[in-house]
Amino acid sequence: MTASDTYTQPRTAPAGTGTAAPGPTGPAADAGRGGWTPGSWRSRPAAQQPEWPDPGELRGVEDTLALRPPLVLPDEILDLRRSLAQVAAGEGFLLQAGDCAERFGSCTEAGVRGKLRVILQVAILLTYGSGLPVVKVGRIAGQFGKPRSRPTEAVDGVELPVYRGDIVNGPEFTAEARRPDAGRLLSAYHHASAALNVLRALTLGGYADLGQVHEWNQEFVRRSPAGQRYEKAADDITWALRFMSACGLDTRSQAALHQVQLYTSHEALLPQYEQALIRYDEKRRGWFDTSAHLLWIGDRTRRVDGAHVELLAGVDNPVGVKVGPTMGVDDLRELCERLDPDRAPGRLVLISRLGAGRGAELLPPLLRAVRDAGHAPVWACDPMHGNTFVSASGYKTRRLSDITTEVAEFFAVHREEGLHPGGIHLELTGDDVTECLGGDLDEVLDTHLASRYETACDPRLNAAQSIELAFGVARLLRELRGGA
Repeated sequence: MTASDTYTQPRTAPAGTGTAAPGPTGPAADAGRGGWTPGSWRSRPAAQQPEWPDPGELRGVEDTLALRPPLVLPDEILDLRRSLAQVAAGEGFLLQAGDCAERFGSCTEAGVRGKLRVILQVAILLTYGSGLPVVKVGRIAGQFGKPRSRPTEAVDGVELPVYRGDIVNGPEFTAEARRPDAGRLLSAYHHASAALNVLRALTLGGYADLGQVHEWNQEFVRRSPAGQRYEKAADDITWALRFMSACGLDTRSQAALHQVQLYTSHEALLPQYEQALIRYDEKRRGWFDTSAHLLWIGDRTRRVDGAHVELLAGVDNPVGVKVGPTMGVDDLRELCERLDPDRAPGRLVLISRLGAGRGAELLPPLLRAVRDAGHAPVWACDPMHGNTFVSASGYKTRRLSDITTEVAEFFAVHREEGLHPGGIHLELTGDDVTECLGGDLDEVLDTHLASRYETACDPRLNAAQSIELAFGVARLLRELRGGA
């Protein structure tokens, strides 16, 4: 099946004209409510955008992308919505995790395998420890762009545009590398496609088999107390599989034991890229952003009258919104109404990123406002972005203890409000990096940061730290459900 069999591919309107992209005639023309079209965002203010030097080149790239096949399919997107609806009902848990800012160079078999490995480890610990099904969504195959605090940075008196991710420019501090390049949008599509091909091969081809749980544990992780606890859990899972087989259950025929569904997600930061991959599905009579299964709007781009909210208001994907400490109750109610007017479970993922020590004060009124307005979102906790600081050695970092504290506060507030804490949103890597402080045995200290600080933007948990956190989250879930 090709894209043209089921999709209408709208042409992109010239950048900055404020003109909606001319779409199909007939039913598709009426698909968007309130006059929404894939290009209606162009009449709205768009924050966090690079200054593209050649608008003509940008338009050409958009037109080329609009003719490319979808990266993900509507059936997959709707499957995720159904799974998220179960999470919202308290019958599951969302794990959204992956790289801070993907590099094009990491979209290789080894790079994708390394990210998948640690996501699988965290997911199996959450499932094993809580007894809840875990919906797995990667920050992968598209998380190439990053919002930044400032549009420029200065080094030794030289000021250049800030690095905004491989989809926009390069990290090297040269005028040529920092020049926004529209051609990178096309490169992002091809690298996302390559990463997705590897992911599908690994998740469906045996790598995610529960019989491989020991093989997921890397040597540098195995040495840590968290890694040793993981090995014990893996032993228990292996014995459980043997027990079921001994009881006559043919575990070889159970696809759920041998394959996993890993969905993709990224921040919908560059509306030109997203619009070019929006397709109208005739069978389902709806618009889908086929760049990823789930898109989210960042805390810096969440203006209810802004371009990013307008863009995602009309697509049928699940949509996430980062909820930072400056989010007001009225602002959140407006955002929910704009993005989820039908109050459909599985549509909204609200991702709190408040910072350790602030959840008890800031989160309850937000939870109540959304609940009282009749929405049923998945509430997830991003304990990373509210806990970032610059260490004495000059590196941007986070403390594992702060991350753990914010997650515990998130669970405690939900318990008090009688709501289900639906998930966690993490920046992590399977590599043995030293970017976040803390850990149980091989504790990362400030003096260690320089040794293996490899992130393209924000600090990530390494595999051992991720596993340690997973055990803590599993314990919180088990306590919430009345377990020992």
